[in-house]
Amino acid sequence: YYVERQYSSARGSHCGMFMDFAMANQRQSNRNTANKQKTRSSELLRLIELDFSVSFSLLDLPPMNEYEMYIRNFGKRNTKQAYVQCNEDNLERDIQTDETETLEKWTQHPGASTIVSGGYDVSVDVGLTPKINSQRLANFLRSACQVIAVLLEEDRVATQPRWNLRSRQTSLSISDSCFQLNTNQPFLHDRKVSCLHVSQVQRQALLSVHGLPKKPSAILLNRKYIICVWNVWQPSSPQKVLVCDSEVICCCFSPNKATLVFAGTVDGSLLVWDLREDSRLHHCMKFSETDWIFRAPTFSTDGVLTSVNHTCSIQAVEPVSTSVYKEQSSYGLSGLSSQEEMSGLSFQIASIDESGILNLWVSKHKRRKNICCSITYLHCFGRFPSVCFAFFLLLYFPRLFPKDMMCLKTPLTLNIKFQPSNPNHFIVGTNIGLVSHGTRHDLRIPPKLFKPQQGGPRSVRVNAVDFSPFGKPIFLVGCSDGSIRLHQMTSEYPLLQWNDSTDGQPVIALQWALTRPAVFLVLDASSNVYVWDLLENDLWPVAKQIIQSDRVLTMAVLGEPEKKNGLLGIVLAKESGIIDIQYIKKKWALLQSEESEKLHLLLQQSL
Repeated sequence: YYVERQYSSARGSHCGMFMDFAMANQRQSNRNTANKQKTRSSELLRLIELDFSVSFSLLDLPPMNEYEMYIRNFGKRNTKQAYVQCNEDNLERDIQTDETETLEKWTQHPGASTIVSGGYDVSVDVGLTPKINSQRLANFLRSACQVIAVLLEEDRVATQPRWNLRSRQTSLSISDSCFQLNTNQPFLHDRKVSCLHVSQVQRQALLSVHGLPKKPSAILLNRKYIICVWNVWQPSSPQKVLVCDSEVICCCFSPNKATLVFAGTVDGSLLVWDLREDSRLHHCMKFSETDWIFRAPTFSTDGVLTSVNHTCSIQAVEPVSTSVYKEQSSYGLSGLSSQEEMSGLSFQIASIDESGILNLWVSKHKRRKNICCSITYLHCFGRFPSVCFAFFLLLYFPRLFPKDMMCLKTPLTLNIKFQPSNPNHFIVGTNIGLVSHGTRHDLRIPPKLFKPQQGGPRSVRVNAVDFSPFGKPIFLVGCSDGSIRLHQMTSEYPLLQWNDSTDGQPVIALQWALTRPAVFLVLDASSNVYVWDLLENDLWPVAKQIIQSDRVLTMAVLGEPEKKNGLLGIVLAKESGIIDIQYIKKKWALLQSEESEKLHLLLQQSL
């Protein structure tokens, strides 16, 4: 009441402007509503657009291909095309050919499994491709090439009647068949063969060392010594011809793969040839319309390793094979891991000179980027752009004999052999009738010396030593007085000794048979060949072959011990330069039942 009255008094006193708040609120509300509708309409107008209901092309003219252009132009030359339907009974016109039936087949060799060929089969997933073993394919091609080469060799022999007539000479009484290597080459004429060596792995690979001709001429090749690499399955010509300036005393192949040839010279140099080198790197000469490649040494120790190299004539070069009897070896001293040795790319070679210095060399297969090494005695050889070989001295033995032996006479070493079942052990033949026993790891294992039954040392030369290839720790010794001894590694004196088997003639060569544990072959200085069979007769040889027409200078034994019916042959190098291969009769070549046990019993009875 007080407010209304006050308002009335104020209104009456001023009589001024009237303000209606209700209408103002109404107008503000209408204005806001209109603004919202305007905003919504503007937003909806942006979303609404016109669209095409019908689309069509005013002109559709695709490009013409060559055939259509030809038909288009062809039709403007007053010509017409006629179409004829050919049926099976329409025989008047020969204008339709029969469809050729085809069938898809596949084949591969060597196959990934037992199935090497087949056709389309809906039950087989055609998306599966057979696996290809490149290593098996390479092995197959290598063996196939060898077979083809042998077949070509037979054709070549048939077209050379003069040499073929020589190769058909009558075999010896101890052999079933024989043939000759064709040494009737111009560069081999009038040269004596001084050394033979057969590969331990590739039994058909043979090395022959040829000396200087008796009548030297002005030709440069006549002043060089020659080593021929033969494949006995291809006797018509040597596979490789190696030359050097110094006289070669001994030679051998690399132990695991016959890709390297090692030779020791009278000057004390060790020479190495890599047979895989490109022939374009070597000298070529033509003889009788045939090109011959004469390979110079790939590596020589002459003038390189002067501080530790041999200063005397190298008497023997021997490969150190990896033991097949799971011998535990030391990596640090041998310089090779077992994996490297089994791969065939790394191995050891032993060289011994007449003064008793024994050097062990290690050949390691290396890439050129890893050629740098901290080893003191290291030299790399090889002419390949990506692969080379590190060849270094492992260790050497300056003295192989006890002091009590040195006071008797200064001994000269003549040969060396490593025990196949344990290559850490080796034996060395001397010129005083004794055989020294040593180890690569410098272990002192008795006996130090192997002596004859008569006792002390004698003035005889140990011309040949050879271990049994059948894993037994026994070896043979052939001396210049004609005596032959059979030793075992644990005894100082021999199990058996034969003094008069050669009638006092010096033993030139002696070797175990590769196919029989109880058989060995002997060659004496009178060109007599003896066959020993200890199971048949342990007192005398079972056969003796006298060769009088052409004196035999040296001998080597080859065979196939991996085959049950393998052949056993002897390679005879004659004074005229002929290399004759005789295959021993089956009764001495084929393995008998329980032969190893019978031989072991015989040796036990000899103790």
